[in-house]
Amino acid sequence: MAENVFLENKKKLSLAEYMNYNPGDRGNLGDELPVIVYRLMEYSMREQLTEEFGEEMQIRIFRSAGYKAGVYFAKKQLDITMPINRFIADLQARMEELKIGVLRVESFEEQTGVLILTVAEDVDCSGLPLLGETVCNYDEGFISGIMSTYMKKEYMAEEVDCWATGDRVCRFRVAPVE
Repeated sequence: MAENVFLENKKKLSLAEYMNYNPGDRGNLGDELPVIVYRLMEYSMREQLTEEFGEEMQIRIFRSAGYKAGVYFAKKQLDITMPINRFIADLQARMEELKIGVLRVESFEEQTGVLILTVAEDVDCSGLPLLGETVCNYDEGFISGIMSTYMKKEYMAEEVDCWATGDRVCRFRVAPVE
């Protein structure tokens, strides 16, 4: 391919720069994307990463990418200065509005900072067949990134129930990293 003189000193874009798009550029198709297209991208990447690097590395990459997205999402889509009840309500509203899933808080232990969250109608896995394993590694990272940004200390989300394990919601234990 011939060199393009206009791209000689082009820097690598960051996540924030990729996210800075003009919605008008999709004047006919708009902002929404069907779940089938999202899953086609997610599960083809999952399969390819597993084939090339193994399942453990694929999970690590998905969690890391989810974390990066969660930090960005918290900073750009949420008000991280609100009290926790209002913050969670805002997070619930944004997740529903963007059709990510229906977030609910099952419990929150103020003393320890541990939350149990569920996500119903999860874009990643609702409707998947029984696989016998949790598959929402990206969501683990996403939730970890959001909560770490809001709480201003490192949090880790671990999926403990999933549609793919026979449940009808994804359940996450979200706790500060000690």
